Amino acid sequence: MANNPMPTQRIAFISVHGCPLARPGSKDTGGMSVYVHQLAQTLGQLGFLVDIYTRVHDSHDPMLVNLDENVRVIHVRAGPVRAPKNDLFRYLPRFIAQVKAYQEKHHLRYALVHTHYWLSGWVGQALAGEWGVPHVTTFHTLAEVKARARAGEKESAARSASERQVAASADRIIVSTAHERGALQRLYDADEEKVRVVHPGVDLGLFKPGDQQAARVQLGLNGHHTLLYVGRLDPIKGLEVLLHTLASMDTPRAVQLLVAGGSKRDEEYRRLKGVARKLDVQCKVEFLGSLDHTLLPLYYQAADVCVVPSYYESFGLVALEAMACGTPVVASRVPGLEAIVGDNRSGYLVAWHCPDAFADRLEVLLANDALRASMGREAHAMAQDMSWDRAARAVAEVYAELGILALS
Repeated sequence: MANNPMPTQRIAFISVHGCPLARPGSKDTGGMSVYVHQLAQTLGQLGFLVDIYTRVHDSHDPMLVNLDENVRVIHVRAGPVRAPKNDLFRYLPRFIAQVKAYQEKHHLRYALVHTHYWLSGWVGQALAGEWGVPHVTTFHTLAEVKARARAGEKESAARSASERQVAASADRIIVSTAHERGALQRLYDADEEKVRVVHPGVDLGLFKPGDQQAARVQLGLNGHHTLLYVGRLDPIKGLEVLLHTLASMDTPRAVQLLVAGGSKRDEEYRRLKGVARKLDVQCKVEFLGSLDHTLLPLYYQAADVCVVPSYYESFGLVALEAMACGTPVVASRVPGLEAIVGDNRSGYLVAWHCPDAFADRLEVLLANDALRASMGREAHAMAQDMSWDRAARAVAEVYAELGILALS
């Protein structure tokens, strides 16, 4: 490892809490983990050497996991394995020390540090300074935007302060949408010259249309109309709105809702099950828990509609995955989803987090097979322009601005 012919091409990804090997939909693991995994692998295919540093999330994790010949995951022990995300800030100095120890032991030279989320940004700021290399950051979500998206959302003072500090010090900030760029400038006084918009991608080889009936048979689904929710069980994701929507819907055929995400161990999982019972829709809802990422296409293909009722999304990867599978999407009209879902083309955007508003759009789609099919085709066509190869090449262009070029 120490004899790399072109060591200046080695990139250090920092993803403190979001391990790219963790199952999406489990607690504190969502689209960011998919983003880090897919971006790193595609950058590896472009010729970069990428090391992803992340916390140990399972006591059985090996320290080193090779994703392919150019990309590897390095697990760092920093604090209790099961420490909740909100407690991780106190363990960041330990995380930094462990990364430096690994880097020095293996004589690794990094050309650039790319961090993901504010915790990682705090770490990357220190490491990039010590190594004398550029720091590129991707926040994925921002505390100040999140607080304005839903009443009751609270984040630590350390988070907002750290985001502001990292935004000021980073050499480049990669955001998913023009709205996020504007929020950084408006709420964090970020230098617009440092901000670059790069839309994330979707794995078009994995997420693609399939035979709906065959998928339904394989999953053992009945003849009901099927709605699908995919994601973490977090209040900001709006699943409770969808449960109320299900209770208010009036359709000729019965409707079932599949919920892919969460775990019986999670407090929010238990709370939402209670909400379903209170609304008397528990017989219409199946909580599947978090699913292996490779199984998700089958569920998207089997569903009639994918519903994304989030209060805030920096970028709605779930909506894009559903569209790539040819499944229409009904989503909240929030900036991260407006950038993906074509209203009245690939589905509908709902302006209010109101069950009746969601029910109205869903009832229209479920009542019209031809409309669902047409929107599904348009959704698939729109997703074809959003591959991970395109996204990775755009990120590579940002690296090139800082003098970092791929091997090939």
